[in-house]
Amino acid sequence: MARRSYASFGNADYGVWYRFAAVLVKPVTTALVKPDWRGWEHLPQEGGFITAVNHNSIIDPVIYAHWQYNSGRPPRMLGKSSVFSVPFIGFMLRKTRQIPVFRESTDAARAFRAAVDAVNDGQCVQFYPEGTLTRDPDLWPMTGKTGVARVALMTGAPVIPVAHWGAQEIIPPYGRGASGKGRFNLFPRHKVTVAAGPAVDLSRYAGQELTSQVLRDATEDIMQAITDVLAGIRGEEPPAERFDMRTAARQRATTAAAERQRAAGKRGNGTEEAGK
Repeated sequence: MARRSYASFGNADYGVWYRFAAVLVKPVTTALVKPDWRGWEHLPQEGGFITAVNHNSIIDPVIYAHWQYNSGRPPRMLGKSSVFSVPFIGFMLRKTRQIPVFRESTDAARAFRAAVDAVNDGQCVQFYPEGTLTRDPDLWPMTGKTGVARVALMTGAPVIPVAHWGAQEIIPPYGRGASGKGRFNLFPRHKVTVAAGPAVDLSRYAGQELTSQVLRDATEDIMQAITDVLAGIRGEEPPAERFDMRTAARQRATTAAAERQRAAGKRGNGTEEAGK
């Protein structure tokens, strides 16, 4: 679609540091990516809102930021607190008012308070609901964490599903390059699509207590909306069952325990045979 003018949004708030970051980052993404930007018409022109985005490459945040920046609504992105300690990168993240997430810490709620405040202040706040790169074998969105649903239901702000596709060809997740490809495939430029869909309908949760079940159900509605956008980009049917890291971990643990038992049984049989 045609590039939307930044001026089309009356409350765009870039600031000098955001524009400086764009000057540094956009030439890099332009060199690596053939952009296919879609769906800006679904972004609210005024007021706070949330974007919920799938995650299949470590360069997704840079490409998403380029897409969102060009929409006219600069994002406040949630990122691992450790990244904020990296020299210069952390400085720029703080100057552009991104939001650190302190995992496994008593400060973990700080990110959500900051996200709620930012949304209520009329800003765009971005979440990767999966919390990490997808482990789904075919890179479909896996189960999400409930933080995005909690912020959405606390603020009443619209949640816009956004899907990436193509960045995994540049830097595959966890070094899983396809046959004949390496861990980094920077050139030639790869087509990367970033698309937004209509706001997720969360109206059935309005006024309900934020129980764990309500948050899980709302999160699944958000993940399904992201999956639908991605299916449209890929032109493929997603799996019937969403990949769940906790279920997969339990299955691995069960398999490993069974293997240990079999190995112990074999060793025991061998000892008995030797004693005869």
